[in-house]
Amino acid sequence: QVQLVESGGGLVEPGGSLRLSCTASGSTFVLRFWAWYRQAPGKQREVIASIGNDDYTNYADSVRGRFTISRDIPDNKVYLQMDSLKPEDTAVYYCYAEFQYFTRGHYAPSSSWGQGTQVTVSS
Repeated sequence: QVQLVESGGGLVEPGGSLRLSCTASGSTFVLRFWAWYRQAPGKQREVIASIGNDDYTNYADSVRGRFTISRDIPDNKVYLQMDSLKPEDTAVYYCYAEFQYFTRGHYAPSSSWGQGTQVTVSS
């Protein structure tokens, strides 16, 4: 199937920026939908940004205007540019993808999660 690997997390001061990356790899597959989720300590995992095959993007109210999701189709990557970071953005950020993979002579739908990357916003 498809494996997702995130990178780019770290420690940043309030007002700073970070760029997360997520790369998909595996056997024959076609990516359909990407999303970034985050989970803060003691809270549920929440979707914060998504992008579909038509490049339609959607954002949670908490990040709209500060975060930007984009994708690199040839390299099977998705990015999350995070600007004007706030302490409340501190969380583990997860990449999520929906795709079709080739198996037994046909394409089947599936999805995958990345392992997560820690983002800490603190002075």
